[in-house]
Amino acid sequence: MTFTDQHRREAGLALKFGAVGCIGFITDTTILKIGVAAGFAPAAVRIVSLLVAMQVTFLVNGLVVFRCLDARRAPRQWACYMGSNGVGNFCNYWIFLGLISSDLPIVSGKLAALAIGSLTAWAINFIGARIFAFGEKGLLISLMNRARGRVCEPCATEGPAPLVSARVGRLGPRL
Repeated sequence: MTFTDQHRREAGLALKFGAVGCIGFITDTTILKIGVAAGFAPAAVRIVSLLVAMQVTFLVNGLVVFRCLDARRAPRQWACYMGSNGVGNFCNYWIFLGLISSDLPIVSGKLAALAIGSLTAWAINFIGARIFAFGEKGLLISLMNRARGRVCEPCATEGPAPLVSARVGRLGPRL
C-alpha cells in the first residue's frame, strides 16, 4: 500500500467514524428527550443517554468502520474504547466550559465553543479507537499480550469476511 493510499484509507476511516458519531448523537438526544418527557431528571437521563450512545458507537465502529470487533478480544476492545471516549468527552466538556467562560472574541460564543470542544473530542476519540481499541495491532492489546508472551493478531480492515470466522468468532457483517 502506497503512502497516498494509506492516507486515503485513514481519511475514509475518519469520515466513517464521524458518521457513526452522528448516529451516537441521534441515539443520545433521542434517549435524553424520551427520558425527560417521561419525567426523569435531565442530569440523570443524560448519563444514561451518553452511556447508551457510547455502546452503540462502539458496536458500529467495531463492526462497520474498523471491522475488527472480535468476540475473544471484545472486553479489552470495549474497555479501551470506553476509556479513550471518556477522555475525549472529558476534554470536550472542559474545553467548552473554558471557552465560554473566557472573554476571547468568537471562541467564547457557545456554538464556537461547542464546535471546538466537539472537534477535539472527535480527534481524541478517533485516535483512541484507531490505536487502542481497534488498531491494526491494537497497541494496548498488543502490549498486554506481549506481557503475557503472546502476539496479537492484526485486525482485518480491508476485504470481505464471513459473519463468523472459524476462529473464536468475529462479530457482525463485513461491509
